[in-house]
Amino acid sequence: MGKSSVINRLLGRKNFARVSSSPGKTIHINYFLVDNSMYFVDLPGYGYAKVSKSERLRWSKLMETYFSGSEHLKLGIMIVDSRHKPTSDDVVMSRWFKSTRCPLVVVANKIDKVKSREREQNISLIKETLDIPEDTRIIPFSAEKGEGTELLLAAIQKSNDT
Repeated sequence: MGKSSVINRLLGRKNFARVSSSPGKTIHINYFLVDNSMYFVDLPGYGYAKVSKSERLRWSKLMETYFSGSEHLKLGIMIVDSRHKPTSDDVVMSRWFKSTRCPLVVVANKIDKVKSREREQNISLIKETLDIPEDTRIIPFSAEKGEGTELLLAAIQKSNDT
């Protein structure tokens, strides 16, 4: 999905969050204090990570604990790979956000790798698969090229102001 790459792009830093060529390298909850005003929280990846069932279960419990005690959570940023239909794990995460009424922005990452004529269709598939409400924003994003960076930063700033 490129979570660390998205964080690095948003912060304008190349190696702030560790980037790996294979999914699933984030195995803990990582907190990044930004300008002494907010935290970016990077949760363990799920989706395409090739890890044992016991490790997936550990991640699940870790995230469950995090979310159950996150009264300070102002905005969820769900990153999906725009090249593929969202996974069943993505659907579960989307349902969680809807059930908590936590504001959500969906980032359709790696949009630069999708042909321009297929972009709208892929975004529609994400919206439909995740059953995204009309007021939930889907931001086409490229951590590599910077597309969508300003839109996502604006959504983050807006949620931080409230």
